[in-house]
Amino acid sequence: MPAFEARRFRRVRACGSEGHPIVKRAIVSDIHGNLEALEAVLADIEEQGIETIYCLGDIIGYGPNPCECVDRAMEFNLCVLGNHDQGALFDPEGFSSGAERAIFWTRQQLEATSADAETRRRRWDFLCDLPRRVYEDEFMFVHGSARNPLNEYVFPEDVYNPRKLTRIFGLIDGCCFQGHTHVPGVFTDECQFVSPPDMRNSFTFTGQKAMINVGSVGQPRDGNSAASYVVVNEKTVEFDRVPYDIDVTAQKIYDIPELDDFLGDRLREGR
Repeated sequence: MPAFEARRFRRVRACGSEGHPIVKRAIVSDIHGNLEALEAVLADIEEQGIETIYCLGDIIGYGPNPCECVDRAMEFNLCVLGNHDQGALFDPEGFSSGAERAIFWTRQQLEATSADAETRRRRWDFLCDLPRRVYEDEFMFVHGSARNPLNEYVFPEDVYNPRKLTRIFGLIDGCCFQGHTHVPGVFTDECQFVSPPDMRNSFTFTGQKAMINVGSVGQPRDGNSAASYVVVNEKTVEFDRVPYDIDVTAQKIYDIPELDDFLGDRLREGR
């Protein structure tokens, strides 16, 4: 397994010479080895004619198809590092016992000799090369938060901790896209959180700072079991939900002794 550390950040541009966006983007996060959910989302993205896909980390961990999900993520236009991705690269820290067992099992799958040496090397190299932050003009892309891109959770209830949100917003120039909590929605710099249903699944850029959580493809935790992702247009962010065959994924988890049954059960509950 490669031992070099992932790059901390990357700066890219996605605007034309006039400063106007030239691409419509889909942003996914927290796939967590859930191939059925990922394929359903990718089919939905393709149906909309979107060709540019960004991923906010945690491609692996928890789910039964880590290798297949990494292979698909390698085709995306941009990915950042998630804490479960890093946990597979190095010894996991701060994980629950079930999450830790899943990480060690995931590492075994990535190292399995059922794949040829070149394929294994490409997967490890891809994970090792993932940056922690990506800056794109006024946009920032992280897994956790602008302050701690790997491990900091920004939950809806943090609106009652304005000091925390104010400090994070102080590191954001425009809009920060993030995942990690698996709960989609928008934080405004007025210390408010708006869920997708409350904004009719659409957020409009108005020039104010915002943190946008895109939710989770592979393990939603907002009470809705459908896979979550967003589509970014020039002026808006659209929140999309895509149903998938949860029973297939859950049964795969039940069939793997190293993965807790709870990881399958929670998919049905969206928790």
